[in-house]
Amino acid sequence: MPAEDPVFLRACRREPVPHTPVWFMRQAGRSLPEYLRLREGIPMLDACADPELIVEITLQPVRRYSIDAAIFFSDIVVPLKAIGIDLDIKPGVGPVIADPIRDKDAVSRLRPLSPDDIPYVTEAVSGLVGELGDIPLIGFAGAPFTLASYLIEGGPSKNHDRTKALMYGQPDIWHSLMAALTEITIGFLRTQVAAGARAVQLFDSWVGAVAPEDYRRYVMPYSERIFAAMTDVPRIHFGVGTGELLGLLGQAGADVVGVDWRVTLDEAARRVGPGKALQGNLDPALLLAPWEVVEPRARKVLEQGKAAEGHIFNLGHGVLPSTDPDQLARLADLVHSASAR
Repeated sequence: MPAEDPVFLRACRREPVPHTPVWFMRQAGRSLPEYLRLREGIPMLDACADPELIVEITLQPVRRYSIDAAIFFSDIVVPLKAIGIDLDIKPGVGPVIADPIRDKDAVSRLRPLSPDDIPYVTEAVSGLVGELGDIPLIGFAGAPFTLASYLIEGGPSKNHDRTKALMYGQPDIWHSLMAALTEITIGFLRTQVAAGARAVQLFDSWVGAVAPEDYRRYVMPYSERIFAAMTDVPRIHFGVGTGELLGLLGQAGADVVGVDWRVTLDEAARRVGPGKALQGNLDPALLLAPWEVVEPRARKVLEQGKAAEGHIFNLGHGVLPSTDPDQLARLADLVHSASAR
C-alpha cells in the first residue's frame, strides 16, 4: 500500500502508522445536539432512506472530532425493510417486526437484496465519498444471527429464547433463514463498497448469547461467507459480550476483530492470535465520568493495544446518548497525541 494511504486503512492491514487511528461506534447520532435538531419529527427509517440526511448525519461527527474514519449512517434493519419486511423502529424500544419469522413459509418469503432496492444508499455513499476526501467511509451491516434474532423474537430480546429454541430445535429452518440473511447482508455491503465505502464492519451485536460450540455450528459458516464475499476492502467484525468468541470471530475471516470493554486488549490479542488487528475498547460509560478519570483509562487502552499487530482505538460499544460531545473531542485528540510515533 502507498505510504499516503489513510492511517485507518493502514492499521486495518497491520501496517506501520504515525499514530493510532480512532473513530467511535455511534459517533453519528443521538449524543449530538445537531443530530437531534435535524431528526426532530423524522422517523428513523425515513432518515435512513433520505440521501441528504444520511450524508449530513454521517458528516456531523467528522466536523466535530479529529477522527480517522466515518461510518455510514443507517440501521441494521434497513435491508430487511427494503425487501418488504413489515417493521418499524420504535423510539426507546428498537426494531419491532409485525409478523415474526418462525416457520419455513415465512423464511421462503425472504429474497436477496439488489442495489435497486436501496438507491438512496448508493446516492448517499457516492455523495459522502466526495465530501470526505481522504477520510475513509466504513460501510456496515448487521450480521445474520443478530438480524435473525430480531426477526424471530419480533423485537429486542434479553435472552433470545425463541431464537435459540428455533436454532436448536428446528435446525433446517434456522439454516435456511441464516442463508437467506447472509445473501441479504452481502447485497447491502456490496452496494456500499461499489459506491465507494473503503472498509466494512459487520455488527453481530447479540451473538455473545451463544457458546463457542454453537457459534461454530450455527453462526460461523454464514459470517465466513460474508467475509469471503468482501475481500476487496478491510473487514471488521464486532459483537457485544463476545469475549469467549474472540478467536472464532477472527477465524471467520475478518481483518480486524472488535473487542468490547469486558476483555483487555492484551488478553484479546492472545485470544485472537496472530494475523489480525484489534479495534476497541474503552467502556462507553467512562465518558460520563470527569476527564481526569477518562484520560488514564484511555492511555491504558492505548498501552494494552500495543500487544496487537494493529490497533484502532474505539469504544467497547456505541456512544451513549447522554455523552458530552466535548469528551469525545478530547478523547480523539488524546489518542492522536499520546500514540504519536
